[in-house]
Amino acid sequence: MLRFLGPLMLAGALFLAPPHAVATEAFVDGLEDVPLMDGLKPLPDRSVVFDKPDGRIVESYAMGAVRRADVVRFYDQTLPQLGWAGRAQAYRREGENLRLGFEGKDGALVVRFSLTPR
Repeated sequence: MLRFLGPLMLAGALFLAPPHAVATEAFVDGLEDVPLMDGLKPLPDRSVVFDKPDGRIVESYAMGAVRRADVVRFYDQTLPQLGWAGRAQAYRREGENLRLGFEGKDGALVVRFSLTPR
């Protein structure tokens, strides 16, 4: 009886764990090196990607019940670790500029990620 209790308890713990306890790594559509903040979901029908000889152009959108200040704080902390310089919605790396824009209001926010060549 006791040898079945351990696996049963583990299965129960995994089943009852909150969804955010399991790490999933998501990225902004079209920007495989820019992480998608927890709480944001991609809006793929609004994304546009162009590859040009002088660089790529990406416009991607994500929506969530998040606050604008939290989004800015997340990307200000995360992007420099990935080689992006800048802050407060404007970043640059290796000949590219990345800008964040916002639509809607806190709690129902749409975030626009715009990547252009420098």
